[in-house]
Amino acid sequence: MVTLQLEKLLHGRSCYWLARQTGLAHTTIARMKNANKISYRTLDKLCEALKCEPGDLLSRDHSSVPHDPEQLL
Repeated sequence: MVTLQLEKLLHGRSCYWLARQTGLAHTTIARMKNANKISYRTLDKLCEALKCEPGDLLSRDHSSVPHDPEQLL
């Protein structure tokens, strides 16, 4: 499972700060943090505001990936 590591890169800054920097609604940012759903456009805006790369924002938990290929379908 891929998760969004937003808190790690905010360095104490608020969702409101990030909303101002990206032009996204703060409710969108809060929803993103909770649901881990994000578009490429939003990912690009976050990277621009936080001066990072997509790989800095995303991490993958290998333990939650099914080992049986049939489970992927």
